[in-house]
Amino acid sequence: MEEGIGNFLNYLSSEKGASGNTVDAYRNDLNQFHGHIQTRAHGKKVNWADIDRGIILDYMIDLQKRYDAESTRARKIAAVKSFFNFMAEEGSISQNPTRELPSPTVKKSLPRSLTPSEVDELLEQPARVNSPEAKRDLTMLELMYATGMRVTELVSLNIDSVIFDASGAYVRCLGKGMRERTIPIHEQAAEALKAYVEEARPKLVRNRPEKALFVNRRGERLTRQGVWLIMKGYAKDAGLSVEITPHTLRHSFATHMLHGGAPLRNVQELLGHANIATTQVYTHIPDDYIRTIYANAHPRAS
Repeated sequence: MEEGIGNFLNYLSSEKGASGNTVDAYRNDLNQFHGHIQTRAHGKKVNWADIDRGIILDYMIDLQKRYDAESTRARKIAAVKSFFNFMAEEGSISQNPTRELPSPTVKKSLPRSLTPSEVDELLEQPARVNSPEAKRDLTMLELMYATGMRVTELVSLNIDSVIFDASGAYVRCLGKGMRERTIPIHEQAAEALKAYVEEARPKLVRNRPEKALFVNRRGERLTRQGVWLIMKGYAKDAGLSVEITPHTLRHSFATHMLHGGAPLRNVQELLGHANIATTQVYTHIPDDYIRTIYANAHPRAS
């Protein structure tokens, strides 16, 4: 069971860009929940798939007895719900025992999206260096901003995930819930990708039989943590004040697409969100922008 918690915490730090304090808070809350389960199991082996709604409700009752502050209880339940949502989306469990439970109100802060000029400055950093690693890094940044892919999806790409044909370039990725989607790539990102595949990647892979698209200097598949550290370095070089993570580019992609006039439903499909409500919250479109779109689109609004 500890492995499941570890995978979730890695996801929070490397993909969602959560701070060290946030990850530590989730770790403490989930370890407490795990301890509650072990106490109730009386020595019997329990897996995450064995956890049902009754166990969750029992834990909520226990929290009510132990904590007076509603905010504390809400935070701990929110941590458990987030964890099981992750496990269900990853396919680690078939049923989410928290799915029907009401979501406690816990204040969340979404990452600030970069401006287009900030994105340009970030992409400019690896473009200034002529090395296989820099060409790889430029391609990764271009691809994340061009597609809105999650960092997990990015590092899971293989050579055969890339499609070049007469109509353009595409990338085929496998998202949460094993849902596959094919995303078009604009010309600038396609050129960077082609140059990386043909020129830089062979120098990194050398003679290794590696199928991963993005590899480290040893020719092995790049990790999520590796991508995060690479981005952090270029953000520092670019002098960007905002904390940059792979999730920042995904967020920026969605925000810029919507502001450019892309329909919300199309952005949902590109992001791989199962529910359009997730896309709406995720992008937090400004109210004045929604009002402008409404006024321009509705026949009786003018």
